[in-house]
Amino acid sequence: MTGEDPGPLIRLYGLTGGRARPQGETFDLVAIVVTVAGSHEFADLIPEHRAVLSLCRRPTPVADVAAHLRLPLNITRVILGDLRREGLVTIERPRPVAQTIDERIYREVLHGLRSL
Repeated sequence: MTGEDPGPLIRLYGLTGGRARPQGETFDLVAIVVTVAGSHEFADLIPEHRAVLSLCRRPTPVADVAAHLRLPLNITRVILGDLRREGLVTIERPRPVAQTIDERIYREVLHGLRSL
């Protein structure tokens, strides 16, 4: 029985050091992850960390990171929390829709309503 694959649960336990929740501020699956610009020592990182840093060069939702890594969401959150703690990524809540609409659009809508 020696030499057998320890299985996915043992591997996941090793990725997170047994943790089931990220340290620090919590974030949900629609939070946006972005790699922090700068030079990083990728050689010292595990493959999952390198994959996140590569993927998140563009803003990416947590759910998409988990899907890309093919890992459970709670494991992905722990990995992201570790990268955030090391200053390698930022994790931001998405802005409410009202804050993303340009003032110009409001003016055009108002003008359109007035012309009715």
